[in-house]
Amino acid sequence: MSILDDLATTIEARKTADPDSSWTARLLAKGPEKCAEKFGEEAIEAIIEAVKGDRAGLTSEAADVLYHLLVMLAARDVALADVLDELARRQGTSGIAEKAQRT
Repeated sequence: MSILDDLATTIEARKTADPDSSWTARLLAKGPEKCAEKFGEEAIEAIIEAVKGDRAGLTSEAADVLYHLLVMLAARDVALADVLDELARRQGTSGIAEKAQRT
């Protein structure tokens, strides 16, 4: 099991936690739209750090992006395993070929 699996499991458990006891529970209680908004904010912060060339800043923001992605997925009942399965399905296919198959 990876750290992402562990984190996804913790986030899933927080769905029923008291929002006063957990940041994750508080975020999930605000609904999927707020979770998506927060993910977007974190993604923008990661982009800023990447453009600045701040390696430590980007590392920190990338961790925030991964966490908020998992929260957003949980808010819409999408399992990390499903996302990983989709990545596995795409493995070995060029990005250009994969995108062509979508249209």
